[in-house]
Amino acid sequence: MLVLGIESSCDETGVALVETMAGPVPRLLAHALHSQIEMHQAYGGVVPELASRDHIRRVLPLADEVLRSAGRVLRQTGLVAYTRGPGLAGALLVGAGVASAMGAALGVPVLGIHHLEGHLLSPFLSADPPEFPFVALLVSGGHTQLMRVDAVGQYRMLGETMDDAAGEAFDKSAKLMGLGYPGGPALSRLAEQGDPAAFKLPRPLLHSGDLDFSFAGLKTAVLTQARKLGDDLGARKADLAASTQAAIVEVLLKKSLAALRQTGLRRLVVAGGVGANRRLREQLDAACARQGVRVHYPELHLCTDNGAMIAMAAAMRLQAGIAEPSRAYSFDVKPRWPLDALTEQ
Repeated sequence: MLVLGIESSCDETGVALVETMAGPVPRLLAHALHSQIEMHQAYGGVVPELASRDHIRRVLPLADEVLRSAGRVLRQTGLVAYTRGPGLAGALLVGAGVASAMGAALGVPVLGIHHLEGHLLSPFLSADPPEFPFVALLVSGGHTQLMRVDAVGQYRMLGETMDDAAGEAFDKSAKLMGLGYPGGPALSRLAEQGDPAAFKLPRPLLHSGDLDFSFAGLKTAVLTQARKLGDDLGARKADLAASTQAAIVEVLLKKSLAALRQTGLRRLVVAGGVGANRRLREQLDAACARQGVRVHYPELHLCTDNGAMIAMAAAMRLQAGIAEPSRAYSFDVKPRWPLDALTEQ
């Protein structure tokens, strides 16, 4: 079966085509992505109304592009999947509406997918897909969570952020340093030129004894340090960026290793936009290699939001027999939708 996936939860419009296979992992045939970063840069962040309007403009041309790349036609599609949540309500409604209209026109079912489940399963799109069970570190602009994953739909929360997510810590710290939007990648690039030990910044909850995260205090410490530097901030900005990145990476690293010890599992999956951070990958790879743990990541171009992860999650749910596609073609979205509400009991 061919599964067409649509992602429109925030500021990327993604469409992809996946084919379910006899084996355990569906096959990605083609995907296309449009990022709205350039449009939102003038405002220093995502403007929801503009994001929604741009999704409307992009989604159908992207679908045509994907079908051409895959050498398929729309009527061959057996299921249309879309991001149901979490995300921006207006943006989600665009994908849900287009998917439902396509499904009705084709006479095929539609399926709403949890955005975070898409990220969670995105490493299965890589050349080196993981095997169940594993510990997953979901780390993005809005979420930082550690999960035990036993199978598709079988997720147990081990720890999560109590305030800011790691991606928010990157972005907000970058803004305090006067870096451009999006701040996280800009901070990471600048950090390559700095000394990670230049400033002593806090590692919140590093020794808490649990697997929860907190990054709001780090953001406050960066603000305090930036104010202390005053006019010298420009000359020391790379050092402050490197020290900020080092603090975030150390917390993510130590908590992930603690989760592996707690569960006894020997496989770690890292997913979400922050999973593309080069320093995080280097340190996780080195630490896990010393302990005989396998680490899996999505391909770099699939770390951010994309349609491929939505199509893949839908196809894997179908193959696992836990999908509930609908031919009703009425739809709703869930801007706030905890991942643990999705867990199969």
